[in-house]
Amino acid sequence: MLAKVCSAALNGIEAYPVEVEVNAGWGDTVIIVVGLPDAAVKESRDRVFTALSNSGYKFPMGRTTINLAPADVRKEGPSFDLPIALGILAASEQLETDQLDNFVAVGELALTGAVRAVKGVLSIALRARAEGRTGLLVPVENAREAAVVEGLQVIPVPNLRAAAQFLEGALKIPALKIDLAALFDAPLEEDVDLADVKGQENVKRALEIAASGSHCALLIGPPGTGKSMLAKRLASILPPLTLEEALETTKVHSIVGLLAPGQALVTRRPFRAPHHTASDAGLLGGNVNPTPGEISLAHNGVLFLDELPEFKRSVLETLRQPLEDGRVTISRAAGSMTFPSQFMLVAAMNPTPDGKMPQESHSSPRDIQNYLGRISGPLLDRIDLHIEVPAVPFREIAGDRAGEASAQVRERVVAARRRQQARFAGRPKITCNARMGPRELKQFCQLDDATRQLLQFAMSDFKLSARAYDRILKVSRTIADLAASERILPDHVSEAVQYRSMDRQLWG
Repeated sequence: MLAKVCSAALNGIEAYPVEVEVNAGWGDTVIIVVGLPDAAVKESRDRVFTALSNSGYKFPMGRTTINLAPADVRKEGPSFDLPIALGILAASEQLETDQLDNFVAVGELALTGAVRAVKGVLSIALRARAEGRTGLLVPVENAREAAVVEGLQVIPVPNLRAAAQFLEGALKIPALKIDLAALFDAPLEEDVDLADVKGQENVKRALEIAASGSHCALLIGPPGTGKSMLAKRLASILPPLTLEEALETTKVHSIVGLLAPGQALVTRRPFRAPHHTASDAGLLGGNVNPTPGEISLAHNGVLFLDELPEFKRSVLETLRQPLEDGRVTISRAAGSMTFPSQFMLVAAMNPTPDGKMPQESHSSPRDIQNYLGRISGPLLDRIDLHIEVPAVPFREIAGDRAGEASAQVRERVVAARRRQQARFAGRPKITCNARMGPRELKQFCQLDDATRQLLQFAMSDFKLSARAYDRILKVSRTIADLAASERILPDHVSEAVQYRSMDRQLWG
């Protein structure tokens, strides 16, 4: 007898439907799995056989053929265990139901018959809804993740027998419901706060600008001035994720397996800080079967690169295209995958090889130039804010005066982002000033004569590039938004120009 069970598999961060066909026939007892299965899928034969026996079912005698369609796409992972087992039960007439076409099933089977968690359930749930399925049978640990998709019955199944009895109508399992508003309304537990940082008010101001427009930033200063401490607190002033951003971010984290058991959504912006020994595959993503790297895990959040010149130059150069396009495409023998990568790049570095300011350094001018030369000009052009982080005076370190809390700064950042969202309404690909293209710059960054002359003087005197000109305009627009100004004024441009210190080679 032939049975069909609906399932799904992952291609990048998106899912595609897979039809599990099981045919129980005559002949010698043998199990054949076709449809380009990988090793994990082939091993499902033994897991399913044992799980069926331990769940009180009989494995069919004779030739059992299992086909995973479409047959020209490679199938990976153990998520097909549950649909294969259900298909075998239906093909051997141990499961009588008319619900197999209405539900998508995914899950790994333990030898006891228990259903274990799998990766990428959110993407699979979105695909199941798009295919018009009634519901989704998922492991209990993945149920909250899938339940954020509205209009789909998410049935948490603890084991194989419960799944079969539910499909037969012998067992009632209520569909799981999630209150999305409650997920986003939950109070933020701040692990770090800007108020922890003594002094550095100018740097805090620059980070507020960066957060308001999602601008990339480079912190330059000697060791011990608080560069890493400040960068880690940037995440505490970023605006909250929207539902669409949370879904995109959760999909990336889900397929890598970074969601905690029972976690429904990633509701806080990611902060990723890879070590400077990271390879280009670790940063961009890769492996034999392309998987997301650090820049995709930082999607809609922050990618922090400490000790920037210590990264391999070839690794840093790979960041240039993702910074411009907001996505990264990885090509391997197994295929080509595109992952989202709209992140804020925040980097920190010392001004010289020995960590001291240039006028105090014992390094030769050639050594300093070689040290700075590890970061290419095109990459520096793509960093909007070059922020000098000076040493903190003793009176500020020892003082009792507390700075602004992250919550206060975040209120101003959120207000500035709302102005940008209203400005870019109808342009879904542009969510903040840093994402503006040439058309938006021309439309929303118009300058009066006095402001244009000031910018012209800065471009000529400091020999700035055309890309630096665009960056200055974007940062000026963000500064104007923080000041609730519709026009970009000379003060806004002059403040933006001062954040191009690496272009001017005047820092220190």
